[in-house]
Amino acid sequence: MRRRRRSRRPLVALPVLSSDLLSSVAYGPEAMLTILALAGSSALGLSLPIAAALVVLMIVVGLSYRQTIPAYPHGAGSYIVASDNLGRRPGLAAAAGLMMDYVLTVSVSVSTGMQTVTSALPVLAPLTVPLGLLVIAGLLAGNLRGVRSAGNLFAAPTYLFLGAMILLLAVGLAQAAGRGFTPVPPAPVPVVEGVGLLLVLRAFSSGATSMTGIEAVSNAVPAFRPTEWRNGRATLTWMLSLLVVMFAGLMVLIHLDGVVPRPEETVLSQLARRTFPTGPWYVIIQAATALILLFAANTAYNDFPRLLFFMARDGYAPRRFLHMGDRLGFSNGIIALSLAAAIIFFAFGGQTQSLIPLFAVGVFLAFTLSQAGMVVHWLRQRGRHWRLRQAVNASGALLSAVVLLTAAVTKFAAGAWVVVIAIPAIILLALRIRRHYDTVERALRLHPPPTAPRKRLVPPPPAQPANCATGGAEIQETEESPQEVRHLVVVPVARFNLAALRALAYAASLEPPAFAVHISPDDEEADRFPEQWGTWGDHLRLEIIVSPYRAIIPPLAHYLDALHTLRPDIVLTVVLPEIVVRHRWHELLHSRTRQRLRRALRHLPGIVITSVPIHLSE
Repeated sequence: MRRRRRSRRPLVALPVLSSDLLSSVAYGPEAMLTILALAGSSALGLSLPIAAALVVLMIVVGLSYRQTIPAYPHGAGSYIVASDNLGRRPGLAAAAGLMMDYVLTVSVSVSTGMQTVTSALPVLAPLTVPLGLLVIAGLLAGNLRGVRSAGNLFAAPTYLFLGAMILLLAVGLAQAAGRGFTPVPPAPVPVVEGVGLLLVLRAFSSGATSMTGIEAVSNAVPAFRPTEWRNGRATLTWMLSLLVVMFAGLMVLIHLDGVVPRPEETVLSQLARRTFPTGPWYVIIQAATALILLFAANTAYNDFPRLLFFMARDGYAPRRFLHMGDRLGFSNGIIALSLAAAIIFFAFGGQTQSLIPLFAVGVFLAFTLSQAGMVVHWLRQRGRHWRLRQAVNASGALLSAVVLLTAAVTKFAAGAWVVVIAIPAIILLALRIRRHYDTVERALRLHPPPTAPRKRLVPPPPAQPANCATGGAEIQETEESPQEVRHLVVVPVARFNLAALRALAYAASLEPPAFAVHISPDDEEADRFPEQWGTWGDHLRLEIIVSPYRAIIPPLAHYLDALHTLRPDIVLTVVLPEIVVRHRWHELLHSRTRQRLRRALRHLPGIVITSVPIHLSE
């Protein structure tokens, strides 16, 4: 059956796609102020010109992504855009940057959420790390059980946060207007280092983390209602406008109120406490901030597994990331994201300011390569106004590259070295994985079949008998001699290659009836595969099962269970091709189909699972 696409209206898509971007104002401004505070209270006055430069960066990069949406109406993130236009290595670099971005989105969102909670409840401060790990475990469990990004689920906390921020800005600016917009002098801060270009650049790159999540719409264009790219572009425009208003408004209000970063309380909490010293509004603002940070962390659980799916499809990640779990989620990608985020969160003690230096490098590497790819795209397409569009994307690529280099250089010793080393390591690993899969493909490639037709070696399985066994009948395993055993051989075939051919040849060499089963991810594949089957010679009967969610084990197990229920007197022998590799780490790149199928069918008697090994020389 086909999966029905769930289209989104901009009103629903806005909270779903913007929670990551809009929640970044909870830690981006504070990250910038924390760097400036190293030079004392007087350096905090630089926050407004730096914030103005960041607003320009937001607008330019936002306009650049507005152009990506109609250019790729079927959806394209940095990995696809960079791969299509710049080549596979820049595409892998963009993918590596995105992977670090998604992992750090979880870690930073959870750490900032914990800071938000402990600002209101200081007694919980010593439990920051255990509570944060517990939140990540909850996100893992929820996503494994199929809790997805439903529009209504996201709408309430996102719109609550927007309302809370608008109220905070309106009341705070009204109070400042009552005193003639005279800034409150900030509290004295000890001077750790002098004001210089390096400090300003570090503050700028830290504040640029307020832009994380700006490319979310370009990934999700097909999810909108027609016309998809128009609705997607409108949603991005609203997201960008809200980001600029909230970021600029908060920076002005922080300057007017003289708020100084403190380890024990977030800047946003200080603003809310000063603006609403009594009443429930402080608690509402803190709760809304914590909620949107939680949902921002959850958005990575949609994007990270999908990125790994695209990489696995291209052969740059283990193919187990292609498959969905029982709850129709990419379970392996969800687990990998949770483990990576938990390790980084624990290693940095759950401290947001320690994690921020890692953030900007991966984010702006993906931005830079995506926008550079769009420059090449317009050069190739040369449509209407292509020079203007190319200039916009070139500006976005240039500014993103400046932030990338600034973050990598100025924050290297503060923790950015982790990302600077991790990204080339991910690229190298992806290339090694692709080389292994290319080796396997060459080893399993079929030779051209002979032109003469070949006859069927064994008859197809008999037609379904009238006296089928019922599901409630008790099945007895009474075969004690060879004469009592009656076989039916089933050969699951995923790809038509040498491994599948050997398994089929082995099954065809046996005397019992045999047939093949192919799991197709869509109807197009289901129509194409029989053509390959006919080219080989049509030795065995072929059954095709369409599994639109790319699940393999559940539909295959269900099919064999139904077949066993139909004929409980027959022993089903499932013959699987098994690739035997020389290096142990290569085993991680191949699915453990035999073990997983055995676990799925172990409750059924009368089913034998065997394998035909194919040994690789490399």
